[in-house]
Amino acid sequence: MKIKLVVLGAVLALTACGGGAPTAATPDAPAGRKVVAATAWEAALARAAGATDVKVVVPATVAHAADYDPKPSDLAAVAGADLVLYAEFEGFAGKLKEAAGGSAKVEAVKLENAPDVVRAEVLRLGGLLGTTAAAQEWLKKFDTTLADVKTQVGGAFPGGRAPKVVSQAFVAYMAAITGAEVVGTFGPQPVTPGQLAELSGKQPDLVFDNVHMSTGTVLPGSSAKQVKIVNYPGEDLDLLGVFKTNAEEITRALKA
Repeated sequence: MKIKLVVLGAVLALTACGGGAPTAATPDAPAGRKVVAATAWEAALARAAGATDVKVVVPATVAHAADYDPKPSDLAAVAGADLVLYAEFEGFAGKLKEAAGGSAKVEAVKLENAPDVVRAEVLRLGGLLGTTAAAQEWLKKFDTTLADVKTQVGGAFPGGRAPKVVSQAFVAYMAAITGAEVVGTFGPQPVTPGQLAELSGKQPDLVFDNVHMSTGTVLPGSSAKQVKIVNYPGEDLDLLGVFKTNAEEITRALKA
């Protein structure tokens, strides 16, 4: 009997000192926070912020995710969510908010892959999820990835000279990350004849085309190599993979 009392006392002492298992009140160990993301992009940011239970409404294979028209069955995942993430420019955002009802927290996410924006959104989502420590750890990997990308692409610069780039407005961040020189931008509207003449006159080495909003060959007749740049991650919801994939595409074009 004395042995049982001693053991029980030890357990109570450990619990009082915080030696027990993490509970829902522990800031960086939330229990069962369910996240529903409109697209793979929001989902990848949630994963980066530390979320482990993430469902996506629009399949990652859909090229123009913002224009997707979700069916009622697509929105079924919203039921029971703790946090619903969407972007203001998504045409179906209203349906998503309506499906969420009043039980879930609905949060607009800024979808932009500029490093400063990514850092701010990952930390903000980490705060909402109670996973700030996990978000900070991911950001260390993010900074390492960006450094590796710059080294990789910079090593392929012809003669060590930064290439001149004409970029679709929403993917110009890859030029900034890699050190390429942006001499002109276009989009999101199609290039007009006047823009075509102006941008071609810049004599760019590369054209960064936004795969998710592509209108085909941007500068027909130009000697510039067109590079496919992605914004959305794949089914693995790995945001770091976006930057690595883009770096591979740019490096391949520079070496061609």
